[in-house]
Amino acid sequence: MQVRSEETRNKILQSSMKLFADQGYDATGVAEICNVSAVSKGAFYHHFPSKQSVFLELLKEWLAGLDIELGKAMVRARNVPDGLMAMAGETKGVFSAADGRIQFFFEFWQQARRDPDIWKEFIAPYRRYQDYFADIIKKGIAEGSIRQIDAHVAGQALVALALGIVIQGVVDPGGAAWDRVAADAVQLFLTGIAKESPAAARGRR
Repeated sequence: MQVRSEETRNKILQSSMKLFADQGYDATGVAEICNVSAVSKGAFYHHFPSKQSVFLELLKEWLAGLDIELGKAMVRARNVPDGLMAMAGETKGVFSAADGRIQFFFEFWQQARRDPDIWKEFIAPYRRYQDYFADIIKKGIAEGSIRQIDAHVAGQALVALALGIVIQGVVDPGGAAWDRVAADAVQLFLTGIAKESPAAARGRR
């Protein structure tokens, strides 16, 4: 029974993802999700109280995968600057995972702004990443690879940099080699905050 329930939930999520990507968040209704998923409305509402909750679960799953990849990059690194460069190297995978989602992310964002409770859930991961990168910067300061700077501001700047590059890569995929742009942008960022440039450090190895 538990397995069947999980299968139904996954069918709803997969169908919703496809519908949101194909026709947009606003144009997709619960009835259509149920029809494509081949589930009843009762089954839908058993698993999800609303269409918004389906979106938030899809967002949560996407970010959970991203968290794993970023964590691996940092664990393998010798120091914080190398870890951030390794994270930049994951850009291709991020672009692939985000493709088709950005448009309905923006649609959902427009709706979420009008509902304080939904907005709180939607913005929470964004703020979590600011804190996540701030903690990484603090680690770099402690290990001596990063200058004494405001770690919180640096975390905000890294999130803004990442979001900007992802959006550009999805909106204009042929405009540049965006994974290379990401690596170069992080390199420039590190040149400003590292005690010495990552390139110089590598040159002495």
